[in-house]
Amino acid sequence: MDKQLRRDHLYMKMARTWSENSYCVRRKVGALLVKDQMIISDGYNGTPSGFENKCEDDNNVSFPYVLHAEANAITKVARSHNSSDGATLYVTASPCMECSKLIIQSGIKRVVYGEQYRLMDGIELLKKVGIQVDYMPLDE
Repeated sequence: MDKQLRRDHLYMKMARTWSENSYCVRRKVGALLVKDQMIISDGYNGTPSGFENKCEDDNNVSFPYVLHAEANAITKVARSHNSSDGATLYVTASPCMECSKLIIQSGIKRVVYGEQYRLMDGIELLKKVGIQVDYMPLDE
């Protein structure tokens, strides 16, 4: 196995582990931003700071203010002294359209995802603008 593929597997495994921090019941998603072989940010899906750590209502529907793992990782790096320009995003589920727009605007050049969501429009958008997208199933 070449070095990059080995690193990809390790970072995806770490993103999966990081997803376990999520308080969401329906789906736990983790994300890592990596640049120059260093993790510069991380995130998991959940509520914004100051909100109760509850993602779904009594009918198991996600609250509209729940943040996706990708958005949490991107906004976290924005508050730091790091730059996501040229970074790789490892995320356990394929990004949605809204997160894909954030990925594009943040300068991320590669996305590795582990699970395909029913809507793939976010992935198609990333490919359309030339961002490298790699599917790496979580069970590998």
